[in-house]
Amino acid sequence: MALLNNEKDVLPLSSISELLSAKIRTLKMYEDKRLLPLKNNTIKKLYSINDIKIIAFVHYLANIKKINSNGIIYILEMVEKNMDEKNRNDFLDIIENKLENISENEIQDLESF
Repeated sequence: MALLNNEKDVLPLSSISELLSAKIRTLKMYEDKRLLPLKNNTIKKLYSINDIKIIAFVHYLANIKKINSNGIIYILEMVEKNMDEKNRNDFLDIIENKLENISENEIQDLESF
């Protein structure tokens, strides 16, 4: 049995916003535009570690690359349909590393526009 299950839904958006140094309202906007992974847990939406990688990618595309929601949906569909799980995870790890190199202040400055 694995120590961590990256598929288990355990984190609310408020915790994810802290991890990504993003505003909660920004993540809720992504959720409203259906840019985040769909969740069936309706009382309180919880996300997995793997979902956080997708959420970070969406945040990167929207705030750093300035891509609109339709463009993000298209990119997410292309990633989902054209990459196997290993390549998708490798790709999302690259994006995560890019985000780590961007300071909190730069992200907050971008969100204020």
